[in-house]
Amino acid sequence: MTDNDELEQRVITLFHESIEAKMQAGESLAPLIGEASQMIVHALLNGNKILCCGNGFAAASAQLFATSLVHRFEKERPGLPAIALGTDCTLTSSIAAESSFNEVYAKPIRALGQAGDVLLLIANGGHQFSLVQAAQAAHDRDMGVIALSGPDGSDIASLLDDINDIELSINISSPTRVHEIQLLVLLCLCDLIDNQLFGS
Repeated sequence: MTDNDELEQRVITLFHESIEAKMQAGESLAPLIGEASQMIVHALLNGNKILCCGNGFAAASAQLFATSLVHRFEKERPGLPAIALGTDCTLTSSIAAESSFNEVYAKPIRALGQAGDVLLLIANGGHQFSLVQAAQAAHDRDMGVIALSGPDGSDIASLLDDINDIELSINISSPTRVHEIQLLVLLCLCDLIDNQLFGS
């Protein structure tokens, strides 16, 4: 049985590890997060929308981001057009059963995406074939791609265009730290978007 002092110390250690990982990633990601926010703002100001997707925990992060745009972030303001893909169970299961799970995001992107829209995809490990297909579908529709990736995001990175796309790569081995930093990046994007569109 672990005593309370050991548990308390473990919690403090986890907090320190999280802080250190965030500081390490923040220094390299800050300029790219700024660029990504400008890319999204440019799309929104031109009447376009943001499509978001991810698998597993990343799917929940994509939903959180879309919700923060459509509903609100920290203050009341007009809703911004964003859609989290993969939330329609009937559509997703139909595509997975009758076509391929790899197409669960690509098909809706081809149906809903328009030139000038932005795809925000979140990859945090595991098989990324559905996200690779999503990026390809976005390019087919003349959409820009922002890829929020972990240390094994090379499949997606190889598809990205240096001019029209942005990769926010988190090169940290711990999956837990990657999840935490990805969530923080999304919250930073929300803050920067609101600041640029509606002021501080």
